[in-house]
This record gives sequence, structure tokens and C-alpha cells, in this order.
Amino acid sequence: MTPPGPDGLVVSQATLDDWKVVGDWAADEGWNPGLSDSASFFTQDSGGFFIGRVDGEPVSAISVVNYGADYAFLGFYLVRPGLRGNGYGLATWETALAHAGGRTVGLDGVVAQQDNYRKSGFELAYRTARFTGVVPTGEEPAGVRAAGPADHEAISAYDSACYPADRPVFLESWLTAPGHHTFVRHTDGGRLSGYAVIRPARDSLRVGPLFADTADDARALFSALAADADGRALAVDVPRTNAAAVALVEELGLTPSFETARMYTGPVREFAGERVYGVTSLELG
Repeated sequence: MTPPGPDGLVVSQATLDDWKVVGDWAADEGWNPGLSDSASFFTQDSGGFFIGRVDGEPVSAISVVNYGADYAFLGFYLVRPGLRGNGYGLATWETALAHAGGRTVGLDGVVAQQDNYRKSGFELAYRTARFTGVVPTGEEPAGVRAAGPADHEAISAYDSACYPADRPVFLESWLTAPGHHTFVRHTDGGRLSGYAVIRPARDSLRVGPLFADTADDARALFSALAADADGRALAVDVPRTNAAAVALVEELGLTPSFETARMYTGPVREFAGERVYGVTSLELG
């Protein structure tokens, strides 16, 4: 817990119950958080969630979740409407960033805040757009099936090649959280060539991650997701640097709604960005 800051602000580590309130704030911002996201987020790093209070009432929030010794991800940077401009956000930000220590920190921020993030040492890596709509169903895709516990080791290894850090603890929760459905695709030789997760959210269903070797693999996984969605709209956050991914969601009839900027404070380990057809979440990367 920090000493009182601007106008009596006190920043402390948040509990999972605290984060239910923050989830409501995120929904009010139009971020469409998944219904079971928070439990998996806390599984990765329960000490990485912070909330600011004035006279005991929550006014600000942020998460800085650590992945191993080299990488952290910042999300949920929020101040309640009507209370912005009082310094609550910056004080909460500074407290939370200390949790990352010397790690490189990533974030997905709204483009309008990019200059402010740059002042804090973040540099633009690429932009991500959220695409939303109903994906038409077709023939059952070849090589795609629902994942089971026996697939988790292979999924974790594949995920590590597509992300700047290893995250087996997070994935074990994410793949099996209530309402989360995971699909895998294999080549004719039995090698994993992609996986995807779909989950219930406040509005449209959320897809993430969607990692695949090729556009054909991603298309096949989208077919399984469409069947699982059963006519409901889904949303996926697509890196604009992956031209094949953008072309695929446009081909499927999805339309962009808003854009974020992926930014880092320093170098991250190399990962297969060409396989990222949909990021896991804007809150945890």
C-alpha cells in the first residue's frame, strides 16, 4: 500500500473481488471483457493488480502482470469518469509499474494515448484492430477438433513460439476456464499447426488467441469457432502487421471497430508474429 497521494488517494494491491468492479468499468468503456477472464489473469500473477481508493471508494485501477524474469504486460489502466484529471491515474500507474522491476513492459493502448505512453518510455511496435461480426458456417474443417487435457503440453509449446514469454500457468487456466472452448488443428503428419480459444463476453463472443501456421490453418479454426458461436457475433483483435490475418477477417465479413497500439518499453524476445491471427487479450497481451 502506498502513502496517500493526490487528494487522499491510496493505492494497494487488488483482490479478485475488487477486480469485479474494474471489470464493470472496462465494460462501460466498451472493451467487452470476457466473463471468466479475471480468474485466469490472477492465476498468472495475483500481485500484479492495483486499485486506487479515495475515502475507501475505488477510483482508479491498473494491472502489471509479470511473465517470468524478462517480460510484463500492462492493462486495465482506468480512472472512473468524472474523476479524471486529478492525478489519480498517474499515481496508480507509477505504483504499479514498480511491480515489473527491470522487465520490458508491453501494453495495448488506445491510439489517442500513444504520445502519453511514449513519455513513459513506451515505443510503438504495431497497431491492432478489433474486428467483429458473424462468421458464416461451412463444411466441417479437416484436421480441427476440440482440445483436451492431453493437448495442453503441445499448445503451451506452440504458444511460446507465438508470444514474447512462456506462460504455461496462465494457459492451464485460460484453456479450461468456464465457458472457454479451445480448438486445435493438426497437419496430416499429426503436428500441431494452430489453436484458438473462444469465450463468452459482455457483448459479442471473444476470440483469443488465434495462432496458426498459415491462413488456411486459421481459416479452418475460424470455421470451428463459427460453428461453436452458432450465429452469435464474435470479436477478434488482429495485428495490422499480419496482412494475411487482416485479409482473412475481411474475407469472412468482419468489420473493424477500434484500434489499439502495441507498445514496449524495451526489447522482447523474438516470436512468430506471422502466426498471430488474433491476440489473446488486450489486457494481458
